[in-house]
Amino acid sequence: MSGPVELRSSQGAPHAAILGLGAYRPSRVVPNSEIVGRIDSTDEWVQQRSGIRERRWATEDETVQSMSVAASRVALERAGIDAAQIDCVVVATISHMMQTPAVATLIAHELGTEQAAAFDVSAACAGFCHGVAMAADFIRAGSARHVLVIGVEKLSEITNPDDRGSAFIFADGAGAMVMGPSDVAGVGPVVWGSDGEQYDLIRQREDWRDVLVAEEPVIPHLVMQGNAVFRWASFAMAKIGREAMDRAGVTPDQLDCFVPHQANMRITDAMARAMKLPAGVRIARDIAEQGNTSAASIPLALARMYDEGDAKSGDLALLIAFGAGLAYAAQVVRLP
Repeated sequence: MSGPVELRSSQGAPHAAILGLGAYRPSRVVPNSEIVGRIDSTDEWVQQRSGIRERRWATEDETVQSMSVAASRVALERAGIDAAQIDCVVVATISHMMQTPAVATLIAHELGTEQAAAFDVSAACAGFCHGVAMAADFIRAGSARHVLVIGVEKLSEITNPDDRGSAFIFADGAGAMVMGPSDVAGVGPVVWGSDGEQYDLIRQREDWRDVLVAEEPVIPHLVMQGNAVFRWASFAMAKIGREAMDRAGVTPDQLDCFVPHQANMRITDAMARAMKLPAGVRIARDIAEQGNTSAASIPLALARMYDEGDAKSGDLALLIAFGAGLAYAAQVVRLP
């Protein structure tokens, strides 16, 4: 009788790295003046509370799929990678309005990836960092050689324009990264987790089953307890950021860029102070013109830093995101 059969394991690359970045911003610019009337507020109040001056909302023709494809094509071109070389497509989103199939499958097909694995990640604002972590592991393990990670949202469709706590916050857009093998580390270890005890702080308002039996069904909107989220994120996330730097072997003075989820300008400032980031670390502040785009906010913010000269190839950047769940993730990366 022969012994047990030994299975072969996949042989991956020594390391993973980001090869290219792309972004898509919707065409419609919505200033605070268009928002504040319905929530009995002012432009000054919105800016003081969030740092937002304006945001981007997608038109009817700008869909989760079309925005993702546009951002991905830019990322592929900048990476020098053909779509047919992509082995896996990971899409982080909470605003694809079909529970199944995953929008990632449609995006993969439209790009011409030739039957790449494709799936969606539902981790809200932390979804993109989750996708980056998974892609790096896939590449190192040999499950994929080139992975396309997309963060995309069309939150304007699920935002209540009369909700004083959230109507001015959420916005639309897409960002994409091509990741691939590398001889040197381009993505540090992820620090991730969740705090489900605070599940209710950011959530979809109703269960779909309750919506369907209502006399006048309305798409469930996002609701958020802003003050509680602010207190949690401002301090809990600083600890996660420090741990991500420690695990990557990087000190704050070695960082070039800090790219947090664009939730609120005051949260960004509080995290930077709590982590004692040196004055020379450049901080992403895309929220002022873009709004909070959940899973899309980190790649969009990073794209703006490139455009404005605040980020360059080879920089070390700390990415950190948090959102509904309360899910969070952080990692240090080397910029492409």
